[in-house]
Amino acid sequence: MNQHITRTERSAPTRQFTVLLSPTRRGARLARLLTTAHLSDWGLPVESAAHIVAELAANAAVHGRVPGRDFRLGLAVHRDELLRIEVTDTRGEQLPAASAPDADAESGRGLLIVAALADRWGTVTGPVPRKTVWAELDLVPRPLHRVAEIHDPVSRVPVSHDA
Repeated sequence: MNQHITRTERSAPTRQFTVLLSPTRRGARLARLLTTAHLSDWGLPVESAAHIVAELAANAAVHGRVPGRDFRLGLAVHRDELLRIEVTDTRGEQLPAASAPDADAESGRGLLIVAALADRWGTVTGPVPRKTVWAELDLVPRPLHRVAEIHDPVSRVPVSHDA
């Protein structure tokens, strides 16, 4: 019996940046500023990545903080097609979960923001005691599928292209 293993191969990053930062509000702010600076230098879009890093770094500072242990920010660009953001902290036993907070809650929306902005995101545990929360942004727009028929949004009747 033949078994086929399908595995996604990522090319070696063409550009990469990694830094250790203190798990504090100042460290989280610095993570966002360094992301903005590096992506600008690399000629890449900044806004979504900066928001993602801000949320992940804030989570590392608040929920992943262990006194005396830093968190790591990693940025990697693969073939100018993909930006991978990684934030690693030393609280591997506390995995993040995106959930809707109460309407009047003042926090708890960070991973919802990450999920909305990233094309993909997830977590990887280990080596103990670490966990890495990652997010990926496609840098090359994916082609849109051509719609076979265009419908009027109100009547849902096909619209003629001969006008």
